[in-house]
Amino acid sequence: MSDYKPDMIMLVDDSDTDNFINRRVIELSKFTTQIVVKDSGRSALEYLESHVHQPEKLPNLIFLDINMPIVDGFVFLYEFECFPDEIKNHCKIIILSSSNSKRDIDRIIDNNHVIDFITKPLSLEAIASLKNSKIIADKISRPLGR
Repeated sequence: MSDYKPDMIMLVDDSDTDNFINRRVIELSKFTTQIVVKDSGRSALEYLESHVHQPEKLPNLIFLDINMPIVDGFVFLYEFECFPDEIKNHCKIIILSSSNSKRDIDRIIDNNHVIDFITKPLSLEAIASLKNSKIIADKISRPLGR
C-alpha cells in the first residue's frame, strides 16, 4: 500500500464547527502540512482562480461540502469545470457531506473530478483509508513543476 500525503488540502464548508473538527482530524493524522479553509464555495473558487499560476498554492485535495448557501457543492463542481486543465488536473475533490441522499450521491458520482464521497464527520479512520489507498494516490497529481 502507498502512504500518500498531499502537499495541501482545502476544506470547503460553511460550518465553522465542521471546519474546526476536520482541520483537527487532518492535523492529528499528519495527512498534510498545509490546510486552507474556505467557508463558502464562492471563496474557494476565488482562491483557486487567484492561484492558477501558482501551482504550489493549489491544493491536491479539496474536501467539499454539498449543502452550503448560495454556491453549494453542485454549483462549485459546475464552475470548477470551467477552470483551466492545470487546476482541474492538479486538484481532486472528495465530497465530505452529511447528506446521504441517493439523489445527491448519484449527481456526484458522474463528476470526473470527484474521487470519493465521505460522510461527515471526517475521522482518523477515513484519513487512514485515504493514506493507504493506491487508487486515490494514483488519481491525485503531484504538484505541477515537480
